[in-house]
Amino acid sequence: MDEAEIRRRIELLQQEHRDLDAAIDALGLTAAPDQLQLARLKKRKLLLKDEISQLADQLIPDIIA
Repeated sequence: MDEAEIRRRIELLQQEHRDLDAAIDALGLTAAPDQLQLARLKKRKLLLKDEISQLADQLIPDIIA
């Protein structure tokens, strides 16, 4: 992947992360939230965060000490 593709992928993942955050908030506001669904959404959100971090690390040039 080149830098532009990585940046585009990060943008898409960040959007999905924000969408999941909104879904988690909305589900948490219901009278009896589905705990299994809530756990799945939170797990997916964490996986997205990890993938975003890995991609962002690829954009940082290696510095030889």
